[in-house]
Amino acid sequence: MSSATSHSSSPPQPARAPKVIVGMSGGVDSSVAAYLLLRQGFRVEGLFMKNWDEDDGTEYCTAVTDLEDAQKVCDILKIALHTANFAAEYWDNVFDYFLAEYRKGRTPNPDILCNREIKFEQFVRYADALGADYIATGHYVRRDPEPQTDDAPEDIKAALPQILKGLDQSKDQTYFLQAVPAGKLAGCLFPLGGWQKSDIRQVAEDLGLPNHRKKDSTGICFIGERRFDDFLAEYIKDKPGSISDPQGRLLGEHRGLHQYTLGQRQGIKLGGFSGRPEKPWYVMGKNHRTNTLAVTQDEAHLRGTWLRAGSANWLTTPQLPMRCCAKIRYRQDDQGCLVSQAADGRLLVRFDAPQRAITPGQHIAFYDDDRLLGGATIQTTGTPT
Repeated sequence: MSSATSHSSSPPQPARAPKVIVGMSGGVDSSVAAYLLLRQGFRVEGLFMKNWDEDDGTEYCTAVTDLEDAQKVCDILKIALHTANFAAEYWDNVFDYFLAEYRKGRTPNPDILCNREIKFEQFVRYADALGADYIATGHYVRRDPEPQTDDAPEDIKAALPQILKGLDQSKDQTYFLQAVPAGKLAGCLFPLGGWQKSDIRQVAEDLGLPNHRKKDSTGICFIGERRFDDFLAEYIKDKPGSISDPQGRLLGEHRGLHQYTLGQRQGIKLGGFSGRPEKPWYVMGKNHRTNTLAVTQDEAHLRGTWLRAGSANWLTTPQLPMRCCAKIRYRQDDQGCLVSQAADGRLLVRFDAPQRAITPGQHIAFYDDDRLLGGATIQTTGTPT
């Protein structure tokens, strides 16, 4: 789908059209999502969600600037902008879990948790209180069926949708929705799923939106541009320990196991050793009992062919065992695999090809071609630990 050559900023809204509350972040994607829904004839309002308090003495939170940008866009589109502070809920349901997982040596994905706990839980509740028929986000995701203004919202929500990859494969964000219950996704619209990102920016420029060139947010929202290890040090005390090679030989000292993740290359700070090749070192495992970080120069030690996963969330009813594709990280190509039920009730996933750095605490998303089937949390792996 491509952008039109001209756009009006405030198409007429039918009085009885379904009401949609759009999650407005101040970025270009959610801004154009609101416009596209207006153009389709929905009654549209915006909601700016503050999920992290900037009153922590740092300059890294951009909430104030983002709110200003969201308000400017809503003024141009002539729609109301509501604001809600979900910082307490974010801390309790996302950030506490994030810290607990790092203390256990795992590597969580707070963006996936934020979608499940905030955008498709707190946001949904808030929108319901505002009398909304749907919520909408700027995710590059498609849904089938795609509701129209003359559809009855209750009927649309009763028929759980299929969640499909966005047509812009470089921006597809289905991976981040894998933990959201199907019933919550049924009440969400994704206007950008059929668009290319370049076209979205062009629409924003044609509309005269002040954020049409705004840089996309990257990384974890509450960390911003600061160094990740510096941020973690504010909440988790370093506990130095030994660094050893696959044979158990001592190589140096680490700062604390929570500061490292499987497959990591940068930041290990090991110099050259006599009799060893001039090759980089990689994190291959953590032993919390001995507080030891295991490293290797052989990337073959990072590869595994299986994993066990728990806390599965299915958007369809799986018939296990089943063959499908999976991703163990965002932007990874689909990987063929066999998914079955393990004796302990968890999922056992065996990959057709070895995977690099399968990481406990991360998430695995399952696909049938473009359709998101669901996801689960990686717990144990075939990678040496």
